[in-house]
Amino acid sequence: MALDQSFVGRTYPPTAPYEVGREKIREFAEAIGDANPAYTDPEAAGRLGHADVIAPPTFVFAITFKAAGEVVEDPQLGLDYSRVVHGDQKFAYTRPVRAGDRLSVTSTIEAIKSLAGNDILDIRGEVHDEAGEHVVTAWTKLVARAAEEG
Repeated sequence: MALDQSFVGRTYPPTAPYEVGREKIREFAEAIGDANPAYTDPEAAGRLGHADVIAPPTFVFAITFKAAGEVVEDPQLGLDYSRVVHGDQKFAYTRPVRAGDRLSVTSTIEAIKSLAGNDILDIRGEVHDEAGEHVVTAWTKLVARAAEEG
């Protein structure tokens, strides 16, 4: 069953703040194999003009994908998550994510399309810091594969 087009434009409430920690940044950088010292060494980050270590660009995915979960789990939307694959991801930064940031995400359904029986859901996550300043926008594309007929 196709997803309800009336959900396009629906915005969900902001998430509770997520506090970005140095150790989380270090663990993430290690997991992706990025040895950039700005991710682990406050002095190296300072030489680049940052007050503390910064996070790799894809770090924010964990925060925005969790926020998109509220959209995915909305029973009225009718998305069968057991059939979902992650289709695409992109980010547009105003500034890097820094250790000590307290970030909230507001998710909006930007588009719902149907293609070859698959539902394609585009979710935009606007990430703001505690002062309300924009940090990054993340776009997540989810594809709900068509149910096999049989």
